[in-house]
Amino acid sequence: MAACRLPPSRARIQYRPVNEGKPLIIAIDGPSGVGKGTVARAVARELGYRHVDTGAMYRAVGWLALHEGVPFEDEAAVTALADRARFDLEGDRVVIDGHDVTQAIRTPEIDRAATMVARLSRVRERLVARQRELGAGGGVVMEGRDIGTVVFPDADLKIFLDASPEERARRRASDPAHGGGAASLAAVARQLEARDTSDRTRAASPLVRAHDAALVDTTGVPIEEVLRRVRALVDQRRLRSL
Repeated sequence: MAACRLPPSRARIQYRPVNEGKPLIIAIDGPSGVGKGTVARAVARELGYRHVDTGAMYRAVGWLALHEGVPFEDEAAVTALADRARFDLEGDRVVIDGHDVTQAIRTPEIDRAATMVARLSRVRERLVARQRELGAGGGVVMEGRDIGTVVFPDADLKIFLDASPEERARRRASDPAHGGGAASLAAVARQLEARDTSDRTRAASPLVRAHDAALVDTTGVPIEEVLRRVRALVDQRRLRSL
């Protein structure tokens, strides 16, 4: 989402929480186009925490299925693929089975593939287990759609980012990887609406706001202000743990 990305100089804001305390598990959930990746990466960098983009794992499995000709209708085959896949998610790179797919998974084709993969309950079970391993011990900012409800229901801090459908469509359409410049705002809005319906109605881990998640609406809010609000939530959580 180009409209939400921090320029390099802003991305390295020097910040430390009010108290170091124990390393936290921070869950950031929300639909597409709300700024999850921008916020999660910035907060993880500032705290010295690990950043895990769980959506990239579903995208990577979708890419691998297409690469190996595995049909998404064959849940057993896609599950086996996810089961044996080797992930390397260090930094901003996404590597699966030795393939660097960091850029390849940010396309409309993989958007659709990830949606299909995400609806497969057995695949989700495998990937959720991997995600719990990655976050064990804390010191992690994990983003996705079911982190605070399924992956880490007892996360130290849960944040649900949201924005108006119009704002989300505008951001996604301005991202060359997703809008491609040729896609109309209306077309992108329809794609997001379809993804929302799929995410919110799937049987396995539907997208919902956890009852104890703090809501941060990013509609029309500059990214610096969104980060300020999230930092305040982190500091409040650390104060409660003293």
